[in-house]
Amino acid sequence: MGLLELFLIAVGLSMDAFAVSICKGLSLGKIKVKHMVIAGLWFGGFQALMPAIGYFAGSLFADKIVAFDHWVAFVLLLIIGGCMIKESFEEEDDVDASMKAKDMFLLAIATSIDALAVGVSFAFLKVSIVWSVSVIGVVTFVLSAIGVKIGSIFGAKYKAKAEFVGGLVLIIIGAKILLEHLGIIG
Repeated sequence: MGLLELFLIAVGLSMDAFAVSICKGLSLGKIKVKHMVIAGLWFGGFQALMPAIGYFAGSLFADKIVAFDHWVAFVLLLIIGGCMIKESFEEEDDVDASMKAKDMFLLAIATSIDALAVGVSFAFLKVSIVWSVSVIGVVTFVLSAIGVKIGSIFGAKYKAKAEFVGGLVLIIIGAKILLEHLGIIG
């Protein structure tokens, strides 16, 4: 997997955290740099942790399904991307202004569950997990911090668009993985 593909996966995975960060910025109103850093650390940290967990869990049985691993990666990314696109059309949930550890912990888990499944697909594809989770964590940190700022300025105007684009990116990457393994594209 190349750097561009990894970056696009990182952006796609971070869209839920970005959308929630926008809502946090909206609910906070006047923000400080510490709000941006807190959101970035929670969301970036969990977006890095979950694929690592998925990778090590997937590594336990990756050798047993090597003949159809590309289908597993495709289906996982298709489901995750489809869910994100579906969520982009649903009514918005309210996100409160709390930046307490308990609240951020729950939001970080909720926005990173999809990254767990991506980690499983990384195990099947034999992707370098340290490099991958580093890129995913940093990209999510930056986008979450920016999301808080955007939310404080523009509100929830871009939340649905971010989720839609993130889901679409994951579906496209899943299709690319499948088409490469089937020999349709190089």
